[in-house]
Amino acid sequence: MAVSKTKTPISEQPAEERIKNFDEVCLGYTPEEGMTEAARCLQCKDAPCVPGCPVSIDIPGFILAVKDGDMPKAVEIMSKYTNLPAVCGRVCPQETQCEGVCRLGRAKDFEPVAIGKLERLVADWNYAQPEARRFDVPKEKKGKVAVVGAGPAGLTVAGDLAKLGYEVTMFEALHAPGGVLMYGIPEFRLPKSIVQTEIEMITALGVKFDANTIIGKTVTMQEIMEEFDACFLGVGAGAPHFQGIPGTTLNGVYSASEYLTRINLMHAYEFPLYDTPTKSSKKVVVIGGGNVAMDAARSAKRLGADEVTIVYRRSLQELPARIEEYHHAVEEGILFHWLTNPTEYTDDGTGSLKGVTCIRMELGEPDASGRRRPIPIPDSEFFIEADTAIEAIGQGANKVLLSTFPELKLNKWGYIDADEKTGATSVPGVYAGGDIVTGAATVILAMGAGKDAAIAIDEYITNKKKQN
Repeated sequence: MAVSKTKTPISEQPAEERIKNFDEVCLGYTPEEGMTEAARCLQCKDAPCVPGCPVSIDIPGFILAVKDGDMPKAVEIMSKYTNLPAVCGRVCPQETQCEGVCRLGRAKDFEPVAIGKLERLVADWNYAQPEARRFDVPKEKKGKVAVVGAGPAGLTVAGDLAKLGYEVTMFEALHAPGGVLMYGIPEFRLPKSIVQTEIEMITALGVKFDANTIIGKTVTMQEIMEEFDACFLGVGAGAPHFQGIPGTTLNGVYSASEYLTRINLMHAYEFPLYDTPTKSSKKVVVIGGGNVAMDAARSAKRLGADEVTIVYRRSLQELPARIEEYHHAVEEGILFHWLTNPTEYTDDGTGSLKGVTCIRMELGEPDASGRRRPIPIPDSEFFIEADTAIEAIGQGANKVLLSTFPELKLNKWGYIDADEKTGATSVPGVYAGGDIVTGAATVILAMGAGKDAAIAIDEYITNKKKQN
């Protein structure tokens, strides 16, 4: 049978409907649609998609099981490699990872296999069963490990170590585990119920959560190191960056992390059921070109803004956001100003934002990142009327823990200096991974760091106990 050149179509909420709600945009494959898509997989012997996945899932294996209609086997295969399959199936940038190296997609006029959508299908199918597949963990414990930060890196470490037979306690500063999965990614892209289900699967392994606990304040790292055999730091990079242009302190100017946290973790999208509304905005300008910028803009649209504009200093070709998120934003009526950068926020006379002065840019020679550097065009300023501006230009390391743990070596950017493969830090028994090491990156890269660190922590504790 000839292989279809294009991916099996997947159902989505129509744009005119979804801009009025926070329900999930992509509705996912049915098992029958999944079998059709899985049949497109070439089952390559060398499977370039596997090393293309940061957690090395046996992609051909689970896809073959889907093709055969054997969903329990697909779940069994996938569960060996990931603790967050439903999350990854929704938010991983597969187009630059597993799907980006798919051999079918390399053929002329062919699209790669929809690996991410199939991963989501398998996970969702599992959770819909009366008895979702769970791992049996060893009764005898090999040691005690503390995990600081309940985001994707920490959840991965915790789950993997629990499966290996460790007693794991996760410390989370906020009132709910999940990290960026809960406060950073909108409901329409990653429903909170999905995150909670996957966290429940991890707690079923025996992992304990200690919420509202700020390591460095509530509990010191010295106390952690005395009580536990090893510790993993996955505290993320939650300190927002601002451009620092005039008017940044005006009412109506937000960081994307503040804006999205209020919507996601504080349930502003469910107001008035929850008493945490956001500012009522009519004209919104979002600065940045990543997924966070898309999330903020699309959230503002759903909260009732009449006009939402994304201002990005480079062109569409350099846009770091997932192409799927860009297409969804365009469908939802989000406007774009390419090669544009804000230079000043204007006061309306009462301390609130009136608008944003911007300048046109052109691309010069490549900078350190390899992308062409944006250069301002003289005398090209123009004004965009806005009552809300949201800066989504990245985040830095939160200093609460780092400032109270001087033994920990940091790099020149203020992130934890950790071994690229193991996550080992300058302090024996302390490991780190995710955004606090790499700077703001993707969920799946944080998970990959977590998997590597879990292996290294197991080896460290095992060797330490042999020596004693």
